[in-house]
Amino acid sequence: MTPSPDPRGFFGAVPDLPAGDLWVFAYGSLMWRPGFAVIESRRARLHGLHRALCVRSWVHRGTRARPGLVLGLDAGGSCSGRALRVGRAAKADVALYLYRREMATPVYRARLRRIHPQGRRPVTALTFVVDRRHPQYGGRLGVAEAAAIVRAGRGESGPNPEYVLSAADHLAELSIRDPFLAAVAARLRAEPDLS
Repeated sequence: MTPSPDPRGFFGAVPDLPAGDLWVFAYGSLMWRPGFAVIESRRARLHGLHRALCVRSWVHRGTRARPGLVLGLDAGGSCSGRALRVGRAAKADVALYLYRREMATPVYRARLRRIHPQGRRPVTALTFVVDRRHPQYGGRLGVAEAAAIVRAGRGESGPNPEYVLSAADHLAELSIRDPFLAAVAARLRAEPDLS
């Protein structure tokens, strides 16, 4: 049985938001499908964490019985993504929306991290980091294993291959290199699901 989120509609503690506008660090689908109004968007880098196909999705792209794989921010390295700025009047609503979207299970933790947007000084941004102790943490997988898991996943938001192929395509359009994700996507395209 999956535990229920608290009455706010999500799991986990949330940080106190900084004064003024809210910056959000987007490293996956939030870059191209944020779901909220953005008043500024810039390429940005986050140090100390990297994008990884490391979260076993039990809700959006899989189930507990047949999990999919989705992106998470994992320890080490750095990550190129987007810095999204939200006006102060909307920040509480946007933060609640993000907590509900990203924290449907307690595998992600909301964190404030320093990011480096292109063309401006570093800012503090809200982002979501994978909890390596949570059972949904998939760890480091090989391309073939990841592709097999993705191929079998389907959740509330649709088939897992659709998510991975879309993520790989969008990252390429944004000129963001992710060799592992690209290799998994290439394998999915080379060996389509025949079921």
